[in-house]
Amino acid sequence: MRAVVQRVLSATVSVPDGRMEAIGPGLLVLLGVALGDGEKEVQWMSRKIAGLRIFNDSSSKMNLSLQETKGELMVVSQFTLYADTSRGNRPGFCGSASFTDALPLYESFIRLVQPQLEKPVKTGWYGAEMQVALVNDGPVTLIIDTPSHS
Repeated sequence: MRAVVQRVLSATVSVPDGRMEAIGPGLLVLLGVALGDGEKEVQWMSRKIAGLRIFNDSSSKMNLSLQETKGELMVVSQFTLYADTSRGNRPGFCGSASFTDALPLYESFIRLVQPQLEKPVKTGWYGAEMQVALVNDGPVTLIIDTPSHS
């Protein structure tokens, strides 16, 4: 699994039919599922995201996690994180898990991370064309790969 983690002051995700989700301070996570990913990767990534210490403490040091700050989490599926751009100008996506293989892992990630944060997780709409807007805080943006794919 691969995640682009952005510390945000706010974020929204919407679809053309008018549905929208929004969060205040917290994390926006773009989550990609690779071929061969399974529950082991989901468990690792959910613990990593919930415990990632990238929020400032009283000394302005990145020392607090989303669990500690009680911030919000938004997760948006992002198969393009496994784009292969090594040849030509058109990306290939053969490293991404298929639509049907990735969906249960994406849903499992949300189910596992939610109780760690003790609050609902906002999401986009799996497989939909979405518009994502954010106010990056810091800016702090990290790319995290599960150990088997780093």
